[in-house]
Amino acid sequence: MTEQNLAEGMEAIYAQIKIALFKKHMSQIELADLIGEGPQQLSRAIHGDMQPKSKEIRQKVYRFLDIKQ
Repeated sequence: MTEQNLAEGMEAIYAQIKIALFKKHMSQIELADLIGEGPQQLSRAIHGDMQPKSKEIRQKVYRFLDIKQ
């Protein structure tokens, strides 16, 4: 996967999460509290950080917001 493809993929994931939050009338801070993560960790995760912890957080977000991968 090229860097361009990776960047586009992460932008799409970020947009999906933000749309789901908007539909639920929820902020990132509220989501972070509900999934038991810090707001900064959540922000890094949804902006494409590839560390194992960020991947784990994205999985929690997908489950909580019912986002199909």
